[in-house]
Amino acid sequence: MLLSPGRYLAILLFSFSASLFASDKQYTVTSADGVELAVQESGSPQGKPIIFIHGLLGSHLNWEKQRQDPALQRFRLISFDMRGHGLSAKPTQAEAYREGSRWAEDVAAVIDASDAKKPLLVGWSLGGAVISHYLAQFGDKSLSGALYVDAVVELTPEQIPAHPQVYQAMTSADLATHLDGEREFLRLCFYQQPDEVTFARLQANAAMASWEMQRAVPSMKVALEQGLGKATIPVRFIYGRHDQLVDPQASLARARSVNPHVSTVWFDHSGHAPFLEEPARFNQQLADFADSLH
Repeated sequence: MLLSPGRYLAILLFSFSASLFASDKQYTVTSADGVELAVQESGSPQGKPIIFIHGLLGSHLNWEKQRQDPALQRFRLISFDMRGHGLSAKPTQAEAYREGSRWAEDVAAVIDASDAKKPLLVGWSLGGAVISHYLAQFGDKSLSGALYVDAVVELTPEQIPAHPQVYQAMTSADLATHLDGEREFLRLCFYQQPDEVTFARLQANAAMASWEMQRAVPSMKVALEQGLGKATIPVRFIYGRHDQLVDPQASLARARSVNPHVSTVWFDHSGHAPFLEEPARFNQQLADFADSLH
C-alpha cells in the first residue's frame, strides 16, 4: 500500500523521535539479599559507563543536571535508587541498612545486571561510603575509577559536623517534626540554595526515604582501610568549600592517610552538593576524569 507524503513524514518523524530516546530505560535488579533496586539508564549505550550513587534521602533525581547535560550524552549514564530510597524497596529490618556489605552488594548487582564494563563509580555523600564498601568487598578490578563527591569517609564526630537538633528531628516518630528535620537537613546541603521547584522535588525525595534506614545508617562502620586503602585505580575527591554536613579537611586528611594517591578538586562556590550548585563545572570535571581512565 502506498503511503501519502504526509503519512510517510509522520512515520519518519516518529521513528526519529523514538531513536532519540532509545537509550533511556528503567528496570529493576535484585540484590544478594533480595532487595529490589530501581535502575535508570540514559546517554549512549556504547559509551563509557558511569554509575551514579546518590546520598542520604536522595534518589536518581539528584543527578538530573548530569543526566540531561548534552555534553555527557556520549557516556552511558547509569543511576539507581539505593535501598530505602526512591523507587527501590525499603526493608524494615535495621540490619538491611547497618551492614555496609549489603550496600556494596547493591552496587555489584547493578554492575552485573547492566553488564557495565569497567564503570566509573560516582558517589555523593553516603554514596562515597558505599563506594568504599564495594572496594572492600569486591576490589577494584572491575572498575576504571572512583569519584567521591563531598563524601562520607567515615561516620565519626571528627568528620561529621554536629547538628543534633536536625538529626534528632529526622528520626522523630512525630510526622511534622520528622518532615521539618528533613527540610532543615536539605537546607544544610547547599551553599547556593536551589530554586523552589528543585527544592520541593528534593524534599519529596526525602519524604519517600525509609525511616528505619535513617535510624540505622549512623551506626554503620565504613570499611575505609579495606576499601579505599587498597584501591589501585584512580580516585578523585571533590569537595565544596562550604560543606556543612561533612568536614572536608578532616575527611580528606583521613582519606589520604589510607590512600595518599587520591587527587582533589575544590569547588569554591558550593556546599555539600557541587553537582547541583555548580553543575557546568562539575560536569566538565566529570567528563575530564572519565576520559582520563582506561
